[in-house]
Amino acid sequence: MKLLSDILYKTRLDEIVGSTHLAISSVTFDSRQIKKDSLFIATRGTTTDGHQYIDKAIENGAVAIVCEELPIQQKENITYIKVIDSSEALGYIACNFFDNPSEKIKLVGITGTNGKTTTVTLLFNLFRGLGYNVGLLSTVENKINNTIIPSSHTTPDALTLNELLAQMVEKGCQYAFMEVSSHAIVQHRIAGIKFTGAAFSNITHDHLDYHKTFDEYIKAKKRFFDDLQDDAFALTNKDDRHGLVMLQNTKAKKYTYGLKSIADYKCKVMENHLNGLLLNIDNQEVWVKLIGSFNAYNVLVTYAVAILLKQDRVQVLTTLSNLNSVEGRFQYVKSKSGIIAIVDYAHTPDALKNVLETIKDIRTGNEQVISLVGCGGDRDASKRPIMAQIACEYSNKVILTSDNPRSENPEDILNQMQVGISPVDAKKTLRISDRKEAIKTACSFAKDGDIVLIAGKGHEKYQEIKGVKHHFDDFEIVKEVFELLTN
Repeated sequence: MKLLSDILYKTRLDEIVGSTHLAISSVTFDSRQIKKDSLFIATRGTTTDGHQYIDKAIENGAVAIVCEELPIQQKENITYIKVIDSSEALGYIACNFFDNPSEKIKLVGITGTNGKTTTVTLLFNLFRGLGYNVGLLSTVENKINNTIIPSSHTTPDALTLNELLAQMVEKGCQYAFMEVSSHAIVQHRIAGIKFTGAAFSNITHDHLDYHKTFDEYIKAKKRFFDDLQDDAFALTNKDDRHGLVMLQNTKAKKYTYGLKSIADYKCKVMENHLNGLLLNIDNQEVWVKLIGSFNAYNVLVTYAVAILLKQDRVQVLTTLSNLNSVEGRFQYVKSKSGIIAIVDYAHTPDALKNVLETIKDIRTGNEQVISLVGCGGDRDASKRPIMAQIACEYSNKVILTSDNPRSENPEDILNQMQVGISPVDAKKTLRISDRKEAIKTACSFAKDGDIVLIAGKGHEKYQEIKGVKHHFDDFEIVKEVFELLTN
């Protein structure tokens, strides 16, 4: 059991009403999860305000309330703690409630627009291959060694995050690798977490529905580095024009990596094929099973993090050469007739361009490239015409389709995408809002040797329509279509 005074350590307090010498059984920001002797933290979300549920939390058994505004009518024998920012307080309280697990494990966070999932998964698999007990926190899944824990957010809420880290410590994990989203940084989900190191991949057009401006998006990423302690390392992509911005105010030890710039960790692509890459990393050639120059960055940052964590260079490169690609990231399947379908999570203009440039690099020149592209509903609408334009620039045929329309009308999303298509490109463009039908059509257009890109959803196993998630797996569907085409 924790004393309230211990749990509140480091939280920015404004006022306390009542006793802090209470035994707290659990901590939550959801009034429906309150148990007897719980601490309830009233956070302000994007759609609801936890302050509305303070009375309900007390009815359900809460004995202490953390809030930004004290209720006008306060109940007897209830402790009220007024704080500057209840979301930030939740982070620190969660750390303390679970006995600060991030201080007992070497935790590295990866942030950036593209490449986070691939990099943390490569790091997890690399350190497992090196013989360590390892934890993973990613968009696709959370893992403790070989145990999979489903993932619902890129970065979990502060309580879930600390509970997972505590489980990793309990299972003897020496290392953990974690995606750190801009939302998580702004919403204080990582407040109080101690990072051994942080790495920045890149920053491109994304999440402007949330951050409103690109400058705010950059500042959100930068805040992660600003908050690092002086015994941590900060690693950034020097080839990205905003990469060095991340290091400007950090107290951490600064390092860079790059393919094009003079950097602490260097890489050159020697060969790029459909079955892998031949890389020269710090003057040592290594063959990896990942495809495309964008993956050369992911491999390089993985290598750099491992070296900064004092791993043996030869062992790191040897293990890297045996690692497979990540699910839904340039994941391909070949039909019996020779059609190649590539499923990729590319859902930003830059990611889509990277994938299509990689296809351009590995094709012989005679194949058609047929691209199926969609954009998610209730997200940044400004990227929709840009993505359609990029698809047309690099493809022989383009099918505009649904991604996760969420609450929006799929046809409205397609209308916005079509704005980016010129009259000339319109001739090679088709609209099919039903994604399964679109995949079937794209594959039926393809002849032997052609390449079909199915972009946007990658690893996702669902499609969200009007608030309901339906089972939907791009890779599963394309394999079914290929089977039908051969019968």
